[in-house]
Amino acid sequence: MFLGLRTVVYPAPDLAAARRWYARLLGIEPYFDEPFYVGFEVAGYELALDPAGDPAVGPVTYWGVEDAERALARLLAAGAAPREQVREVGGGIRVATALDPAGSVLGIIENPHFHLPGAVPAGTGPGR
Repeated sequence: MFLGLRTVVYPAPDLAAARRWYARLLGIEPYFDEPFYVGFEVAGYELALDPAGDPAVGPVTYWGVEDAERALARLLAAGAAPREQVREVGGGIRVATALDPAGSVLGIIENPHFHLPGAVPAGTGPGR
């Protein structure tokens, strides 16, 4: 079901300060920089900052999936509790979150634009 890690979103109540701090730490500027979300591309993955994120919840990790609706249904059938239904966040990217049985937030992301550098597409190559 999971295609691999994709994105970690950190709560950033002071988005400007967090953006500056991560830019200095990473030595790069964000590839996406808006008042509602800042995204840095780090080795093919996304480190993101969300001003609406809840620091009490902490960062949310998003796992890549082929179909967000099916993946969320599978999580719920396995005993996860719904948190946020599937929603599009732009560019055909769809996300949702659920709570695992221990109460941890589990994110899923369907991103048709995501490709790891040098990765062999699913269903191709030896042993696939």
